[in-house]
Amino acid sequence: MTNPGRLIAFAGLLATFFLAGCGAGNSGDVPAAPPGNVPAGPNSFLLFPNPQQQPDGTLQTDSVAYAQAYYRAIDPNNDKDTLAKWKTANNFDSGTGTQVAVVFGDVRDLGYGRRMTARQNVDGTIAIMVENFLVRTGVAYVYSRLNLDAAVLQDRRWHDTTNAIEFSPGPGGGASFVKFFNFDVATGQRLTTVDLDGRGQKAMPSVCVVCHGGRGDPLTPPDATGQPLFPLVENSVSRKRGDLQARLMPLEVGTFDFSAASGFTRADQEAALKQINRMVLCSYPIPAASVFAEDACRRPATFTEYRGTAAAFIKSTYGGDGLPNATYADTLVPAGWAGQPSLYQSVVAPSCRSCHFVRGIGFQSDIDFDTLAKFQGFADRIKVHVFDRGNMPLAKIQYDDFWRSNQPDTLASFVQGLGFVARDGAGAVLRPGRPVADPGPDRTIPQGPTNLSASGSLFSNTFTWSVVSGPDGAVPPVSVLLANGTSAQATFNASANGIYVVQLVTGDGTTQSAPVQARLVVNNLLAPAPTAIRFSDIKTILQTAGCTACHTPGGPPPVLFANVDRNGDGVIDAADDLWFYADVRGRINFTDLVASPLLRKPSGNHHAGGLRPGFDTSALPGQAARANYDLFLNWILNGAPQ
Repeated sequence: MTNPGRLIAFAGLLATFFLAGCGAGNSGDVPAAPPGNVPAGPNSFLLFPNPQQQPDGTLQTDSVAYAQAYYRAIDPNNDKDTLAKWKTANNFDSGTGTQVAVVFGDVRDLGYGRRMTARQNVDGTIAIMVENFLVRTGVAYVYSRLNLDAAVLQDRRWHDTTNAIEFSPGPGGGASFVKFFNFDVATGQRLTTVDLDGRGQKAMPSVCVVCHGGRGDPLTPPDATGQPLFPLVENSVSRKRGDLQARLMPLEVGTFDFSAASGFTRADQEAALKQINRMVLCSYPIPAASVFAEDACRRPATFTEYRGTAAAFIKSTYGGDGLPNATYADTLVPAGWAGQPSLYQSVVAPSCRSCHFVRGIGFQSDIDFDTLAKFQGFADRIKVHVFDRGNMPLAKIQYDDFWRSNQPDTLASFVQGLGFVARDGAGAVLRPGRPVADPGPDRTIPQGPTNLSASGSLFSNTFTWSVVSGPDGAVPPVSVLLANGTSAQATFNASANGIYVVQLVTGDGTTQSAPVQARLVVNNLLAPAPTAIRFSDIKTILQTAGCTACHTPGGPPPVLFANVDRNGDGVIDAADDLWFYADVRGRINFTDLVASPLLRKPSGNHHAGGLRPGFDTSALPGQAARANYDLFLNWILNGAPQ
């Protein structure tokens, strides 16, 4: 049984962890970002759209604490805490296995001249080291041929970062999974942060995982030593902490720049580039038996894991099954895009595919964008991330290239055609950086004072609230219902039941946002009161709304809702509930509330379990059909207390 005193201390440690700022790391503290505009805009590149925002506004996945917990999980004995030790552990230059090196310019993504050495060991493990060269000329962050030249010449004055990635078993053995490292170019010491795009330090491994198809789950409560633990993804094959279900990325050779120097031309390196892509292919599980030699190294995929959309891409670039072609050629248009091949080739392939085709699982792969239908299904989020928040495409160079091209116009027409506003009144494409108002979602509230928050608004510093209508369409005196109506935090106070519509307009000092309205359904019999909702109420719904049919040990989802021994102490008790709370809280996107998986999934958005009872958002707030959604939403709006 759990000691009560230890449990109290355990809860205190969790609260402290949620409220604490970032600790110091080898590359300096990761700066805290203000709540309300995160992640949005130019400093949000390479961050998870749900970065696990903590109550103090810091982002957990972009914290040194997150990186430290990660390396405790994947390298508990610090066997790989220097580049030299990492290379030794992965048998570099040993004479066994297969080892190749290539040099190219990373034109599209990070802008580096890259010197990449990859090896596949006889036991099937794969390790790739990349020395990145960046010639700092004082101009804007763009790709320069000088970066490629520096990589070819190995001019160490411009050796900016050394990154490494491996596909290998975790501590104690078992199935292999992908791991990420960054090493100091001078000392070889492993670092917890890295600056990949000239926009400041960001924490490992999230800065890599975000584009390698992995997850950004929250840290679990501290162990007996007081250290937070890295998540254990419940449906992962490896069953190891630190397995983020990330993937090795194919080399999209057609996007690279190559030197004219002998030995470094594309023709000189084509065979080595193909060999690296064969290695990457080996890291992907395969959904069905294959007779082709390149698939012999792939293990069978389970029902709950990624099936390898990127694998089909690699094969297509070398002529299909058997990889008959010696040279890379990307002409792929997936069968599911036959209806709009130009949209795929002009937008998805250059700006979306590289991150998305390593996303998804066999059970549900909607987000891999392998079909037009999948892409259409995310039109609402495309509108938000591309045209409002401006945090996709995720890499700065790719983002700039996107906005310099005709891609925004093509994508805006697509989004507009599905009913989402992506152009202004004059027909111009909306660009991120303009004020975007967010008064919060439609919701049900009791009579009396209720806080209204504009913290979800973007690029705004002025706020104007108004009451558009009250019960029966009448417009009550604003002075009676609103206090602090020109601040980000206003107070709404209704003394009568009914439906009220409030409106928010924000500005940045020169430009005003479009007005956005929210429906408030006042019900004085609302129970429990929003401020009284606790995790126990949420847990009850999760365990009675049909969720545990899938969210159970052995099931496909990554979060368990059944009562299980989460901390492995042999009993199921309050300590496991605390762990359960941390998992569920991690399904809330506090930077973009309506995007929270905890709200979107049970209400039928990209959820293989479909619509759950009480989560029908086509109903009005307060109606029985969405009673559970309303309760979840009010809990989140109150900070999701434990």
